[in-house]
Amino acid sequence: MTTAAGPGTPELPDRGAAQSTWPQEAPPWLRRGVVFVLIAVAGLQVAEWLFLNLRGFLGLLFLAWLFAISLEPLVDRLERRGLRRGAATGIVLSGLAVVMVAFLFVFGALLVDQLAQLVAALPNTVSEGVDWANRTFGTSFDPAEINDSLQLTPDRVEQLVRELTPGVVGIVSSLVGVVFQGFTLLLFAFYMSAEGPALRARVSSWFPPRQQRVISTVWQIAVEKTGGYVVSRLVLAALGAFFTGVFLWLLGVPFWLPLAIWTGVVSQFIPTLGTYLAIAVPAIIALSRQPIDALWVVVFGIVYQQVENYLFAPRVTARTVSIHPAVAFGAVIVGAALFGPMGALVSIPIVAAIEAVAETYGRRYELVGEEPGAEPVAPDGAALPAEEGPPTGSGRPDARSGVEDS
Repeated sequence: MTTAAGPGTPELPDRGAAQSTWPQEAPPWLRRGVVFVLIAVAGLQVAEWLFLNLRGFLGLLFLAWLFAISLEPLVDRLERRGLRRGAATGIVLSGLAVVMVAFLFVFGALLVDQLAQLVAALPNTVSEGVDWANRTFGTSFDPAEINDSLQLTPDRVEQLVRELTPGVVGIVSSLVGVVFQGFTLLLFAFYMSAEGPALRARVSSWFPPRQQRVISTVWQIAVEKTGGYVVSRLVLAALGAFFTGVFLWLLGVPFWLPLAIWTGVVSQFIPTLGTYLAIAVPAIIALSRQPIDALWVVVFGIVYQQVENYLFAPRVTARTVSIHPAVAFGAVIVGAALFGPMGALVSIPIVAAIEAVAETYGRRYELVGEEPGAEPVAPDGAALPAEEGPPTGSGRPDARSGVEDS
């Protein structure tokens, strides 16, 4: 039904007829969008479930990749001398295995014995250190309260020892698990190193020819920077552990071997604060035995840090990327928050690789200077008085006409 109108007036549609045609059919893109959103949500849930269940395996796989790219400089050098890549990788892995077995044969029993004694002596060590601080500085700290806050009570230490040293069945199962994980890591590392160029070419072949060069370059940069960083950290950690161990042994500090390994590892893989955390534990142990020895340990840590910064580190890390300490510290915090200790360990190499890729493909522009003849402006926006001298336009060609100003 339409409303009557006079001549020349358009007829108005009936409101009831318009309401009878509503609702209209949904547009086709809406149905596709809903289906896409449902599929995306289901895919995210499946990915989260897989990540939570395969987190240990993925971490092991990532460690194998880091280990493989750490071996690449040695493998490449042997390959350039005529060896096949598989044989070169096998020789490098066999050499590392021989070094590890020799270290365990020489220091294994001593390390385990000193480590067990150190764990058992921690409560008494902390108490003696607190008593010395109270006598020396006139403080009134309660050793028992500090041990409780650190959870270093004798009962807690006993519980930890029982948990770390289970029965025969537990020892055998733990040993089998560690051996299995070690062989799995070595197997993946071997294939990733031996098939490195082939794997890189296979991944690059999945992309169009225009992007293959970019993928290959980014891969090569990540391998070089990450591998170089890991190798340099390991070398510096070994040097730090060696010199610290010799000094602690000569000084007569107990538990010198585990303390030296602690100092070398922590000082290199925890940025900014690692140096202080590394030397604090040996100083506390020395303080419980002989207070003057703690002072010598601190002095040694400061002197060795300077020697490392100006002598060892520049030579070892000459080919590795250097990142800002604040960036490294933030990367460790983020990595630990997301993935725990594993994330804290591998966060710096990842950030180093990302920074190297960004520097390679990022675009930088020159800083724009002040235009000649521009009036200086004060911080409040007012124009400053011009300096005395010849006028800025005198003898200067005009930018538009090319003639000199008169």
